[in-house]
Amino acid sequence: MKVGVIGAGTMGSGIAQAFAMTDGYEVALCDIKQEFADGGKAKIQKNMDFLVGKEKITKEQADGIMAKITTGLNAICADCDLIIEVALEDLEIKKNIFKELQGIVKKDCIFASNTSSLSITKIGEGLDRPMIGMHFFNPADRMKLVEVIKGANTPDDLVEKIKSIATEIGKTPVEVKEAPGFVVNRILIPMINEAVNVLDAGTASAEDIDTAMQLGASHPMGPLHLGDLIGLDICLAIMEVIHKETGDDKYAPAPLLKKMVAEKKLGRKTGAGFFDYNK
Repeated sequence: MKVGVIGAGTMGSGIAQAFAMTDGYEVALCDIKQEFADGGKAKIQKNMDFLVGKEKITKEQADGIMAKITTGLNAICADCDLIIEVALEDLEIKKNIFKELQGIVKKDCIFASNTSSLSITKIGEGLDRPMIGMHFFNPADRMKLVEVIKGANTPDDLVEKIKSIATEIGKTPVEVKEAPGFVVNRILIPMINEAVNVLDAGTASAEDIDTAMQLGASHPMGPLHLGDLIGLDICLAIMEVIHKETGDDKYAPAPLLKKMVAEKKLGRKTGAGFFDYNK
């Protein structure tokens, strides 16, 4: 099976790696510029080098995995059997990507979105085939969960097909009905948002908030460190979607979270968020 991954950032490259490391799959890794796609493949190469260094795989195996990944623009997806879109969390961007792709790919190519919160039904509006959600978690090459989201027009057999594919690449699929934030982000991101409110209120320091949740709730990582890992811009975008879709002010984004994003303090990817990563 040939899988097209649209978006070669951290998440897209991780998804591409997960497929390329599985027998029977090859990958077309695409982005809006060739250099972006090549950059995504370079991230995968770095991961392969690490695994070889740790003797998890051989150099020959790593070379074979890399040989299964082609980079380029959307046109290289013409013969793909499955497309997974991993673009910015913007409804119009996602809709436009699939509108372009339906004129390029085969009629039986499956369309899936890695959206973390947006409506699968809305993303698929006006397309000539059904849409499904295939939501991976960062780092996608290692995290085991895939949320399989059924939109209003997603047939049951497509849900089963995607669940089977997720299992084949070593993931555990969880079937989810369409809802704002789905399952994980509907619970997780509001928790991070509330941790930001606790910090803003001066109740405790960022480090102590995280320590409290790690030791008091057995969380492997504190909510503020986790927000920095996910990306505070992504956390904000998800909170805004949940707030808008539910109309419930308990999901209103924390003012401090909005301030951090406005100041481009997005977490690990910018070197600073609630913690300093430049040390």
